[in-house]
Amino acid sequence: MGVNGSLNRKLRMALVGGGPGSFIGKVHSIAACLDNRAVVTAGALSSDPVKAKAGAADYDIAPDRAYGSFQEMLQAEAKRPDKVDFVSITTPNHMHFPVAKAAAEAGFNVVCDKPLTFDLKEAEELAQIVQKTGVVFGVTHNYTGYPLVRQAREMVLNGELGEINAIRAFYIQGWLRTRLEGENQKQAAWRTDPKRSGAAGCFGDIATHAYNLGRFITGLIPEQISCHLKTFVEGRPLDDYGTAVIRYANGALGTVTASQISHGRENDLFIEVDGTKGAIEWQQEEPNKLIVRKNGEPHKIYTRGGGALPRKFSRCCDPSPLGASRSIF
Repeated sequence: MGVNGSLNRKLRMALVGGGPGSFIGKVHSIAACLDNRAVVTAGALSSDPVKAKAGAADYDIAPDRAYGSFQEMLQAEAKRPDKVDFVSITTPNHMHFPVAKAAAEAGFNVVCDKPLTFDLKEAEELAQIVQKTGVVFGVTHNYTGYPLVRQAREMVLNGELGEINAIRAFYIQGWLRTRLEGENQKQAAWRTDPKRSGAAGCFGDIATHAYNLGRFITGLIPEQISCHLKTFVEGRPLDDYGTAVIRYANGALGTVTASQISHGRENDLFIEVDGTKGAIEWQQEEPNKLIVRKNGEPHKIYTRGGGALPRKFSRCCDPSPLGASRSIF
């Protein structure tokens, strides 16, 4: 142990999913190791045992800790004196619950990609298991980690925007404009398959992030939700576009719009929040800028700050909470 009881070694991470052709597995591993406090140590990288072991070299996983299944991995790791500290789940949605349940019951901490489980019943059961075992369990809604998103949250919770009246959140993509799933594109195939993705396609995949962003920034609890989903690409069994209208407990209204069929859009996650004293706007594709608006005042741009300011801004910027900087334009 190090100073103040902290570990004097890196956390050992086990990855479930993330094998050849995957997307989010590599994202999880990079994010976990970004601050050099974790290392991918073990993995069950695919439901195919051959692929699972073949992909281990991509993460520098030693051959003896590259497992053919998550069951094998949990059983073997539990017996090791240097067992992994946490399990990161990056599988298609339908496998989140069985892997999370097995890992928690084996005493391993868990980081799970969203959604938490396939349905509410599984989620309630998993919550009971986590409470009983006492493991640490996290669900990745990664966009809440941006500095300016946290700046926005602090401003709302500190009352700088007054009472919140409206939230408009969007997540717009275009990659499923055609039936990529019919071309054996791995990411499209499972995301458009109800047996692996769940009851929702576009809304389950990306609208959840847009909703979560509003929930995180404002802290508001929904009271009523009405949602209209649409499948525009013929033959696709799950939605590729949708809009939800939300009434919050404080009387505020919200909308969430998500699309995966809008030409030329990549990961355009965008949110606006209106309060009685001011409004904010943030866009994921320009994550280091938060726009603040108040009637009768110049618009303000909050940036990450933390370094020397460009000379042209030296007279119009002043420090703001959380290390952000504020410029008037």
